[in-house]
Amino acid sequence: MELAFERRGTGAPLILVHGIGHHWQAWLPVIDRLAASRTVIALDLPGFGVSPPLPAGTPYTAESLADAVEAFCDLLGVREPHVAGNSLGGYIALELASRGVVRTATALSPAGFWSRSELLYGRTALRAMRAAAAAMPPEQAVRAASTPAGRAVSAGLLVAHPSRLSPEALVAASQALVAAPGFEETLESFAGMMPPAPPKAPITIAWGEHDRLLPRRQAVRAARWSGQRVKLLLGCGHVPMSDDPELVARVLLEGSGG
Repeated sequence: MELAFERRGTGAPLILVHGIGHHWQAWLPVIDRLAASRTVIALDLPGFGVSPPLPAGTPYTAESLADAVEAFCDLLGVREPHVAGNSLGGYIALELASRGVVRTATALSPAGFWSRSELLYGRTALRAMRAAAAAMPPEQAVRAASTPAGRAVSAGLLVAHPSRLSPEALVAASQALVAAPGFEETLESFAGMMPPAPPKAPITIAWGEHDRLLPRRQAVRAARWSGQRVKLLLGCGHVPMSDDPELVARVLLEGSGG
């Protein structure tokens, strides 16, 4: 499947997968750090960013999105890449590891390790964020993103340090959230999401210390599922790349072979 993507760097291939409602630009704070020693391919999932939707009749689930990523790698001729993802992308990374089609997988605050009440909270919060972004006129969104208070209101659920987000990045992320045709069906599918099968490739799981969307207590379940200790990303939120680019890049590089 043809997907929109950004490729940078040289070295072993590392596929980067964003979360629900986001786009490949979520990785911009870390992509050049990674590209110093990896061929980094950051993609837009089907129905998100500027990638086309899934084919008619194909349901939006984490598994079907993982199918699309796997097919995309085949199309590029990338065999057994390293993969890293955030939130929904983290789940997809673990799913690909369970299939044995990637060399390593690193998941940042992956979806799927919630309780019933935590899932309800997360879905409600995401829908509210999307509705608020859709209701805001473009010129007002630009003004809000240009102030510390506006960035805190718009992004405080997702990042620990909204001031470290550029106004341009925040506006672009809000537009991607509103415009994503795959958002609602993917969000609905979360109700049936279970942790993936046991991984067949080495995995790393890391969780933001200040994750307000998928609270870090879910890391305990992820650790139990994986049989290993989950790394804590100190000072970071749910989407940690802008909170501490150096830390996140180091975790991704270590997870993909050092």
